[in-house]
Amino acid sequence: MNPIDNSQRDRRLFLQSGAAALAAYGLAQSSSADETDAAVAPSATAPSEKLTIGIMGTGGRGGAIIKGMLASGRVDIAYACDVDQRASARAAKSIADQQSLETKTVTDFRRILDDPAVDALVCAAPNHWHAPATILGCAAGKHVYVEKPCSHTAAEGEMAVAAARKHDRIVQMGNQRRSWPGLVEAIGKVHAGEIGDVHYARTWYNNRRASIGFGKQVDSPAEFDWDLWQGPVTRRPFKDNLVPYNWHWHWHWGNGELGNNGIHGIDVARWGLQVDFPTRVTAGGGKYRHEDDQETPDTMMVTYDFPDKKTITWEGLSWSPLGPYEDGFGISIHGTDGTIVIRGPGYTQYDMKRKQVATGTGAGGDQDHFANFIDCIREHRRPNSDIEGGHRSTLLCHLGNIAYRTSSVLNTDPANGHIIENDAATALWSQDYANGWEPVI
Repeated sequence: MNPIDNSQRDRRLFLQSGAAALAAYGLAQSSSADETDAAVAPSATAPSEKLTIGIMGTGGRGGAIIKGMLASGRVDIAYACDVDQRASARAAKSIADQQSLETKTVTDFRRILDDPAVDALVCAAPNHWHAPATILGCAAGKHVYVEKPCSHTAAEGEMAVAAARKHDRIVQMGNQRRSWPGLVEAIGKVHAGEIGDVHYARTWYNNRRASIGFGKQVDSPAEFDWDLWQGPVTRRPFKDNLVPYNWHWHWHWGNGELGNNGIHGIDVARWGLQVDFPTRVTAGGGKYRHEDDQETPDTMMVTYDFPDKKTITWEGLSWSPLGPYEDGFGISIHGTDGTIVIRGPGYTQYDMKRKQVATGTGAGGDQDHFANFIDCIREHRRPNSDIEGGHRSTLLCHLGNIAYRTSSVLNTDPANGHIIENDAATALWSQDYANGWEPVI
């Protein structure tokens, strides 16, 4: 690591782990707990006219968040943090033209947490950083916007929820569809009973991804801190085909296509069906298209069975772009009186004779989700994708991957999603950490 003065304090990533943490902070799981409008205790300090934020991870998704946050006109970006000094320098330069506050560039995001002027941390780093950064951010008194999925393992997701509740922080996961007006309207119709009793939701993602090839072990670039990039996970050598994106397809840092894009569809399906934790998870598929370093499947089908006769499926096909309804991404929600199909920022409603009876749409993108996060910090209330609901949707991705990796049917506790009597699967609930980054019990 590149330690800073208070690194011993900062390395204490986790508050408590698993069920003990949830119990300690009053987070006993209950059904239909996505109460996004729930109020929380008043904030100890009122934010200034503009929120002051720090961005962790400035390339790719982080760059898009920078543009969107600045476009809101409601934030100042005090820090651009990246383990690649070239990326943070580019980000700071782009920010400088749009705000008067000088943006500092840092390599270690803990510098952001040490600044009392910062109201919120945005984490757009790779998946293995999502929960650790959230937990540290909450402990430092910062609100957090964390990209999806909100955790790299199921155990980390529970810890992130516990951290948000213990420190009374607003934590929003970056699944923007929760804030899209057209989808809010569509799900409202589902909940109002316009398609009858809902029993099934299908979700899918199709793409045409190229091979990632076979990487070679080489020295990381001089401007790139590979050790800090790995952070809390155990160390692996640098290879020339991992960054900036292909880490997604390695279990050590990523969660495959299910955690990368499946989370978006699964979250909307769970929202529509008003379900929390499954009773059974099955998965099939494999890595079929390319011979390369990718570890995660490129062809995958997952089935989630819930109480009250409800099921969600996800189909991921990373090498063939044509999906259901001639769209590469979507969700269809099926009820006893009809179906609602969601594609892009809109929806189409059908009756039981397959006749189109209604349509709706609205803005997509990030802006409504960012606005909701900012509003919720100001008003100190739960956001549209509060960390507890974000964890429940992310957990479904973890369970699907675990079922696939263990080639087993997972029976799960509908009260909390924990795996029942399957030692091989339970071993993947959490992970090992680099020395000094272990959870503190």
